[in-house]
Amino acid sequence: MPLSAAYLGVILIWTTTPLAIQWSGQEVGFLFGVAGRMLLGAVAALAACRLLGLGMSWDRGALRAYLAAGLGIFSAMFAVYWAAQQIHSGWISVVFGTSPLVTALMARLWFGGRPLSLHRLAGMGAGLAGLALVFGGGLRLEASAALGVLAVLSAVASHSLSALWVQRIAAPVPALVLTSGGLLVAAPLFLLAWVLFGGGWPARIPPATGGAILYLALFGSVIGFALYYQVLQRMEATKVALLTLVTPVSALALGHWANDEPLHAPILLGTALILSGLALFQLGDRWWGQRAVAETSS
Repeated sequence: MPLSAAYLGVILIWTTTPLAIQWSGQEVGFLFGVAGRMLLGAVAALAACRLLGLGMSWDRGALRAYLAAGLGIFSAMFAVYWAAQQIHSGWISVVFGTSPLVTALMARLWFGGRPLSLHRLAGMGAGLAGLALVFGGGLRLEASAALGVLAVLSAVASHSLSALWVQRIAAPVPALVLTSGGLLVAAPLFLLAWVLFGGGWPARIPPATGGAILYLALFGSVIGFALYYQVLQRMEATKVALLTLVTPVSALALGHWANDEPLHAPILLGTALILSGLALFQLGDRWWGQRAVAETSS
């Protein structure tokens, strides 16, 4: 697949995922939606591995990586799916866009990662200010919306910690194999949660709900990851980082257009601050480098 098509595919999938998450729980409950997605996703990922000739690895390092990935999937997606019942889909993408900031902070505090430069600290400050506005906007609407924002923040923390854990284990397995192993861990946990808390099989699965679950299983859990990995391998990191700046805006626009989600001023201002902070955090090194080169050459 051409690189431009893969890049566009990632943007489209990441844009539509929050809205699909919201739709996948309608009339069936969010636990049925996420359990169905993860079970179908695990089957699809294993089938893709078989078609591509990628065998599952069962050594100690690979098993630890599967556990780290699977626990991250379970904790993050449980919180996101619950939050999708409380807040608009576009808000999920905006808040989850802060994951690069949280990951870098965790890497620095707990794993001795790279020092945080002045522009990275400024980017974090802008992101925190934006989150405060988004949270405040939700609090003014209703308490459940504020709780939804907090739930997505907890999902960001779980996702970031899981990513760092997987990176620290550094198991030599292909990304699709790691995804399959993580889903094999997460799917039974979601099935257990559904049985314990979600009730029985729904009396009716609306076509839109079933379609959203299937879409998330195939595209959100398998194809989207494969496309992202292809982009990550073939494109410089600064351009890949632009994904976190594009998808929150496109997700807000999609939610407004397809789901009549309102765009309140505090949310828009908070989004602008978060995206500005992300841009400064992700691309500041390049901007400062280009400026230093220009000053030296002059």
